[in-house]
Amino acid sequence: MTARHHILSRRYWIFDLDGTLTIPVHDFPAIRVALGMGESDTDILQFLASLPPDEAAIRRARLIRIEYELADRTAAAPGAGQLLDRLLRRGARVGILTRNTREIALHTLGLIGLKGYFTSDAILGRDEAAPKPHPEGIGKLLAVWGGAPDETVMVGDYLFDLQVGRAAGAATIHVDRSGAFRWPELADLSVSTLEELAEAMPGEAFG
Repeated sequence: MTARHHILSRRYWIFDLDGTLTIPVHDFPAIRVALGMGESDTDILQFLASLPPDEAAIRRARLIRIEYELADRTAAAPGAGQLLDRLLRRGARVGILTRNTREIALHTLGLIGLKGYFTSDAILGRDEAAPKPHPEGIGKLLAVWGGAPDETVMVGDYLFDLQVGRAAGAATIHVDRSGAFRWPELADLSVSTLEELAEAMPGEAFG
């Protein structure tokens, strides 16, 4: 069995949401400006965590409004449904680990027609686990499933997704429609689209 086939045959699949299962609509520099961060490239969640509680609450509320607005503008990434169909037909377990809130994730999944693929306990946001790249969320999902890291794949479009997979001991798949693949040292596999990933998926079911 090739390394690629071994990864694609794994049973537990965890996905980033925004920009991975959805088409990308987030303009993070603009979000930082809207939150009063100026042109800083500081991580948004770390910035909010550094503020006094009252100020953090105000800006978190502003961030949530922005995130709902963005959710209303997105759509499912090409191949997302096809990939999830193939995984579930094989008996795989699928989950989402997002730096968004769980409520917005559920709202987004409903809008883009993918909500039915995921059980409610398999969607974790920034309030259910330490935000990526901390591996707590992957650990929590595997505890629910009874799975192990070496049976798991983390799929995402950004650095934090690859870092969290590495930190948890899971295989990592980088989805980058630009084809730049900026972090090759962190990705076990790299694909331009979820369609490409779905077409490569082995057909056999788990025993």
